[in-house]
Amino acid sequence: MRSLSRWGFTAAMVGLMGSALAHAQEPAPAAFGPGEQAQYRVKYLGLTAGTATVTVGAPMTQWGQSVWPIVALAKSDDMVGVYPIKSRYVSYWDAATQRVTGSDLHSDENRKRRRQRIQLTADSKSAKVVKQKESDPPRETNHELPDGTMDMTGAAFALRNKDLTVGTTYTYPVFTGSRNFTMSATVEGRETLTTPMGARDTFRVRVHTEFGGNLESKRDLVAHFTADSRHVPVRMEADFALGTIVVEMTDYKPGRAVAAVARADNSAD
Repeated sequence: MRSLSRWGFTAAMVGLMGSALAHAQEPAPAAFGPGEQAQYRVKYLGLTAGTATVTVGAPMTQWGQSVWPIVALAKSDDMVGVYPIKSRYVSYWDAATQRVTGSDLHSDENRKRRRQRIQLTADSKSAKVVKQKESDPPRETNHELPDGTMDMTGAAFALRNKDLTVGTTYTYPVFTGSRNFTMSATVEGRETLTTPMGARDTFRVRVHTEFGGNLESKRDLVAHFTADSRHVPVRMEADFALGTIVVEMTDYKPGRAVAAVARADNSAD
């Protein structure tokens, strides 16, 4: 199990599975809020490879803006026989605009540390990226981006705030820190899914990404979101060049109900 991006991606994807928003006169409750926490089991090639936890933190200020930190922690299972991997990915969610302001990634793979910080401009049209490996000096780059660009976590949580409709495709521009692409998510239908937490009524969503290298997809990802108002992702399966990864929810605690300042409209993006 190699690659920092795999665990950063896994941590983000457990949240998965826009920028044009309608401002309702009576705001509807958001699908999630501070205090929400979901725990997941990660399987790689059929074996339990680790765990991931996604938590929506308390409101804070980052780069002068009020945000909710969405914290994803991923850890490999020592029993699998691979080198230890720990990853902490924080996406800063602006609930008022339904966008992200940036992210921080801290990863330790085989005792080699790496950090990455992405800071988006207010219009999300450009980003400053700072990367650092071990004791090397940090490297800073600047990137021009499409309007409304998010990271994978932001796109996933924005999708949760949609009134998911069967047959509809939702699209979001995504930036990983080195490349950008358009993520599309098509709601294929509803089905009852058996999970470690029991049977759940879910939406089956097919997600198209354009990752490269070991994370290049052999086919589109398939994610299942609960069909209730929270749209919690309970399962995701991806067939990458490095092998098949399955993420399943094992525990869930809802956050506090929050009236959305801006709620995604029902139309496709």
